[in-house]
Amino acid sequence: MHKSFLVWAAVLGALAVVLGAFGAHKLKELVPPETVSTFQTGVTYQFYHVFALLATGILFAQLPGSQLEWAGRCFIIGILLFSGSLYLLTVLKMTGNVGLRGIGILTPIGGVFFIAGWICLLSGILKLKA
Repeated sequence: MHKSFLVWAAVLGALAVVLGAFGAHKLKELVPPETVSTFQTGVTYQFYHVFALLATGILFAQLPGSQLEWAGRCFIIGILLFSGSLYLLTVLKMTGNVGLRGIGILTPIGGVFFIAGWICLLSGILKLKA
């Protein structure tokens, strides 16, 4: 499982760089500044949780446990829901599509997965023998 967390972290990290560059250089030509800010929030949180996923994968390699396994899963799901929904909302704004506005409900659900991931990570760390 730890290898898959590390692979996910590498792929999502590379994607965050690509999306961050797009947001910094091209997106401001396509959408209003508040939408660029929303997009950037998605990139920022994706980066934070890529590092959390890397740490989880490294810890899991040394001390496998269900808490660390769930932490990694929660971080991945959180990135997909939280950051993914912000990216999707940006695309909807960019295309002028007013449908699917309900997609915004995924953002806080992704945030809950981030919180759950951090709690699982803490639980896994507390089980480490000093």
